[in-house]
Amino acid sequence: MKPLTSKQRAHLRALANGLETILYVGKEGLSDNLNKQTNDALTARECVKGCVLETAPLNAREAGQALAQAVSAQVVQVIGRRFVLYRENAALPADKRLQLP
Repeated sequence: MKPLTSKQRAHLRALANGLETILYVGKEGLSDNLNKQTNDALTARECVKGCVLETAPLNAREAGQALAQAVSAQVVQVIGRRFVLYRENAALPADKRLQLP
């Protein structure tokens, strides 16, 4: 997977601003269930936003990087307790949801 350019990262950050948070890392930390949920969400959406709750044993940067590594994604940004992940859906070009600059 190619690293994102700064222009692509800025484009994804702008898109992620309007996204709803769908991933939550809680007191159990990272689990197989959360990895599967993240993988499914990235396959369907390509870009997802997550949140780390106060009771979680990890901070947002650690959780985002660990999840990204587990599902072969890239961390777009980390702000406070929130993180944004991106993975291109390369299965079929027709399934591509986001067009990067």
